[in-house]
Amino acid sequence: MIYVDGDACPVKAEVARVATRHRHPATIVANGGLRPSENPLVETVFVSDDPDAADKWIAARCGLGDVVVTADIPLAARCIEAGAAVLKPDGEELTARNVGQALATRDLMTDLRAADPFRQGGGKGFSKADRSRFLDRLEHLLRRAARQ
Repeated sequence: MIYVDGDACPVKAEVARVATRHRHPATIVANGGLRPSENPLVETVFVSDDPDAADKWIAARCGLGDVVVTADIPLAARCIEAGAAVLKPDGEELTARNVGQALATRDLMTDLRAADPFRQGGGKGFSKADRSRFLDRLEHLLRRAARQ
């Protein structure tokens, strides 16, 4: 199964395309505001407005052989612990080896922003190279999951 943290995810269409090519089911989880896919392999699940509802839903269901697409680092850590592969929308794979560093960096940046109210943004935009890297890594992860 492919689980997508769907709120503000820029690669939902790419997930649907790859899922269809591999005949692999995908579930997009969101608080709302999305049009459900007509693709029979792509299910859209709407959860409550609680900011962590989608994360909790995905973390409770993912496991070995699943791929989770999320930019949420704490969710990624929970999914990796459950045995799932995790892919960020920019194509970076998070693993047990690098998720701790990602969590530490996230926490540091949160502290820096809290200490300096004028320090906002600074993130890079989502590029064509990010989209291409995501597609390549998703293909790789699905092939790896099929072998397991």
